[in-house]
Amino acid sequence: MLKLDEDSDRAAGPDKASDTVLSVDNIEVVYNDYVLVLRGLSLQVAKGSITALLGANGAGKSTTLKAISGLLKSEDGEVTRGSISFEDKKLQHMDPENIVRSGVFQVMEGRRIVQDMTVLENLKLGAFTRKDRSNVADDIELVYSYFPRLKERHGLAGYLSGGEQQMLAIGRAMMARPKLILMDEPSMGLSPLLVKEVFTIIKRLNKELGVSILLVEQNAAMALQVAQHGYIMENGKIVLDGTADELRENEDIKEFYLGGGGERKSFKNLRSFKRRKRWL
Repeated sequence: MLKLDEDSDRAAGPDKASDTVLSVDNIEVVYNDYVLVLRGLSLQVAKGSITALLGANGAGKSTTLKAISGLLKSEDGEVTRGSISFEDKKLQHMDPENIVRSGVFQVMEGRRIVQDMTVLENLKLGAFTRKDRSNVADDIELVYSYFPRLKERHGLAGYLSGGEQQMLAIGRAMMARPKLILMDEPSMGLSPLLVKEVFTIIKRLNKELGVSILLVEQNAAMALQVAQHGYIMENGKIVLDGTADELRENEDIKEFYLGGGGERKSFKNLRSFKRRKRWL
C-alpha cells in the first residue's frame, strides 16, 4: 500500500522480519557535531530485492548509503541515534572494512575507480577483503561475462569511458561476493543508451545472482522500472513509500519525479498536501 509518513519516518517495507536483509531504524546523522542531515530515517530492503531510494539533490540519499557502509567517519559524520541492522549484525559502530566483510558493498557516486591501476587490478582489489581467494579467477570471468567490454580493456582504468568505468565499479563490487550492494547514482553522466544498458545489468545481477540492491537514483523512471519497492526522500526524511508500481502510477510522483510537467515541486510545499487523505 502506498504510504505517506508525515509525522513519523517509520517506513513500511517487507511484512516479515525474515524477509528483511537490511533494516534502517529511525537514524539521525550529524556532520561536524552540529549539522543534522538525516532526521529519524527508516527504511527496509527485502532479501533478494531491488529497493529504490529517490529524491532531489541534497535530500540525504548519499548520506544514507554512507551511514550504512560506515563511510561517514571520513567526512566527520556520525550516526547519533537509531540503528542499522544487516541480517543479524548491527552496522552503525562497525568499521567499513568489516561491513564489507559482512556482505555489504557500496558502489560510490562518480565511480571512484583507481585510475592508475588496470581494469584487472581494480577487479582484484574488489576481492581484497574476502577470506576465500581460491575462486578469484573464476569470479573475474563472471564479471567479464556481464561486462564483455572490460575484457578487451588492458590499459589503465583512467582511460576508460564513463560507461566503462561504471561497469568496472559494479564489477569490482561483484568481486567482493556481496549479499547487498548499495548503488549511488549509477546513471550519473551516462548517455541514455548506456543508462539503459547499466540498468539492464543491475536487474540481471539481482535476478541471476540473488544480490539485494539498495539503489539511490535521481533518474526515478529508470529506477522504478527495475525496483520492487521505493522510498521518496526530502530534507533528510522519508516522506512516501510504496511498491514500484504504486509509485509509478501515483499522479503526484508523476508530476514531481517522472517529468509530469513543470519544475519539480516539494511535497512539503504543496498547498493541498495535508488535505490529501488518500496519502495518510
